[in-house]
Amino acid sequence: MICAMCPRQCHALRNSDTGHGHCRMPSVPVVARAALHHWEEPPISGTTGSGTIFFSGCSLDCIFCQNEKISHQDYGKQISVERLHEICLALVAQGAHNINFVNPTHYAHVILELLQTPLPVPVVWNSGGFDSVETLQALSGSVQIYLPDLKYVDASTSLRYSNAHTYPSVAMAAIQEMVHQTGPYQLDGNGLLTQGVIIRHLILPGQVSQAKRVMDWVADTFPPHTVLFSLMSQYTPWNNLDTIPELNRRLRHGEINSAISYMQNLGLDGFYQERTSAKEEYTPPFDLTGV
Repeated sequence: MICAMCPRQCHALRNSDTGHGHCRMPSVPVVARAALHHWEEPPISGTTGSGTIFFSGCSLDCIFCQNEKISHQDYGKQISVERLHEICLALVAQGAHNINFVNPTHYAHVILELLQTPLPVPVVWNSGGFDSVETLQALSGSVQIYLPDLKYVDASTSLRYSNAHTYPSVAMAAIQEMVHQTGPYQLDGNGLLTQGVIIRHLILPGQVSQAKRVMDWVADTFPPHTVLFSLMSQYTPWNNLDTIPELNRRLRHGEINSAISYMQNLGLDGFYQERTSAKEEYTPPFDLTGV
């Protein structure tokens, strides 16, 4: 398979055995964990959990990634599409409110094949926001819920922290396509999201102005009550941050409070985390559970 699914457009030959290209992954799915997860946003996790399936590899190079074991070190197990379908149905049988594909960008072809037979619960596309519009258009009608990041609106920051200077323009175009597909968010009688887009932003140390610019873009781009916004303060210093010492600390209370107040003043629908949200539960163990 000559791959052009993600915005890197590396056109690598990804075969079924070895990984190539920026994501370093083969064409067959590599999965590190599949289990019920209770720490997503409330309308995703609900009462019984979201059926999360974590893919290995990544098309971004976020130096602060808390899923480094799978996104940078590529830990995981190769499985067939048939096995992936079995995993989805097993999670539904365990009570999953939805099937939540985490970091699926480089496995869009697999998900499209899988969803030729629709699943009995909503499908969540949980990505870093670095998705091409063309790939998303191919998914139209198959994905009910999009859960993208909007990490930055500044190209120099995205280059420094994620090695992707095109990230802002790519992510903004991707999110607009996602909203075009789903329309305004819809909740059922139990408060579960059945359709729509939740835009996530992780506050980084010293980057509150970036967070405010992200929120400005959301407020200016979408009419009220169209999307949900999730302001995240769970950042924890991770890995070797010698090259970016400004990120080698936790968020300060003032940074979090400033961002939360800004979100409230804008009137964005959604959620925010307190400083105590920097917990281990948000980064589950990648140990092939459920694979």
